[in-house]
Amino acid sequence: MRLPSSVLVSVSLFTAETTAALYLSTTYRSAGDKIWQGFTLLFTLLPSLLVQLTLIFIHRDLSRDRPLVLLLHILQLGPIIRCLDAFCIYGSAGTFEEPYVTITRKKQMPKGGQSEEVEQEVGQAEGKLITHRAAFARTSVIQAFLGSAPQLTLQLYICVLQQGVSIGRGTLMVISLLSIVYGALRCNILAIKIRYDDYEVDVRPGAYLCVFLWRSFEIATRVTVLVLFSSVLQIWMLPVVLGNFLLFTLYPWVTFWRSGSPFPENIEKTLTRVGTTIVLALLTFLYAGINMFCWSAVQLRLCDPDLIDKAHSWRHVAGYYGLRFVENGALTLLWHAYQTDFYRMVDVPVLALLLLVGYSVAIFFMLLFYQFCHPCRRLFTSSMTQGVWECCGSSCLLLQGPRGATAGPIQAKASLEHSHLTDVDSPGVDVTYTTNGDLSHSFSSNA
Repeated sequence: MRLPSSVLVSVSLFTAETTAALYLSTTYRSAGDKIWQGFTLLFTLLPSLLVQLTLIFIHRDLSRDRPLVLLLHILQLGPIIRCLDAFCIYGSAGTFEEPYVTITRKKQMPKGGQSEEVEQEVGQAEGKLITHRAAFARTSVIQAFLGSAPQLTLQLYICVLQQGVSIGRGTLMVISLLSIVYGALRCNILAIKIRYDDYEVDVRPGAYLCVFLWRSFEIATRVTVLVLFSSVLQIWMLPVVLGNFLLFTLYPWVTFWRSGSPFPENIEKTLTRVGTTIVLALLTFLYAGINMFCWSAVQLRLCDPDLIDKAHSWRHVAGYYGLRFVENGALTLLWHAYQTDFYRMVDVPVLALLLLVGYSVAIFFMLLFYQFCHPCRRLFTSSMTQGVWECCGSSCLLLQGPRGATAGPIQAKASLEHSHLTDVDSPGVDVTYTTNGDLSHSFSSNA
């Protein structure tokens, strides 16, 4: 049984960021900056509330008589009590014989031949720990992109306006950046484990390091570009943000309506149609928040039972990073063109070049991860490099004019079919366990 270290990291980042934000809000109050205090508290309390609701929902506390746990969640102390519960379960594991044991079947990664299916016993304590890890994996993503990302953007904007970084503000920015990167990392790992649910996924330290560097450069440069652009063109910042947000919020719904699929009813058995709609709306809201700052690593698909598209398409990856690189470049050039004497202490051309190079470094580490460090790269039907080249080839064919009009559409269609490289997918193994008559918990897609 593995130590629930991911639970401890999530709770530590959540507690540290909340504490730093509350302290910084008191300094804003002392300085008379009521607006900055209000936004700082907003980006702290709103994601905290969503985190409490997520933990309650996943652990099904509303269906049980647990007044103390619910009270602690109301007091915003839910993650701490969950962390203590997880370590208590880990510490007491093995001291008594468990009456319920579930057999799971997972495939091993193929090593030159057929992959073998291995049976494993999952006891009651280990099942509870899996539920805890899954809950905190999801709350880390919520905290990162609905709280830490707006918080980091706000505090960096204040630093630019005031031309200085205080100790409290700098501490909060560092913690927020770590929280965002960790949330993006958990999002990557969660997507891999959902997509390859049939396989025993073993993520190596090199893969964690590669994803950490990839996400750090990507998020840091993205936030800096948005802040610099908003500092010189405040009015135009709103259309940029709203355009990105609406695009990624509405895209899953438009795709769902065009597919003609029935309304999903199997998201959660206890939810009504209205409740399911609210959950899906919050999910698309979170999906848009992730894609605002970095690639979400998945394509949201509302008509799928797992709510994600398990077919991995390099075209989506290349399209996202290509458009995002162009957007970052355009925003940086506009900032360079309209920058005022406010930036006289900064070498503006060098900073603009560093931002573009930083985003290019993020793309390099992403390619490195998929080419060499991805835990399931043996299941790819083709490499990342081949996928990108085929994407470029299909784009060139689609951009051709009337020349070769007869053969062009056929070649373009064939190229698109090859560029839609899918991984080896198979139906997930849904494992449940039952404890003392409680509701069954599914952890087929746990991190």
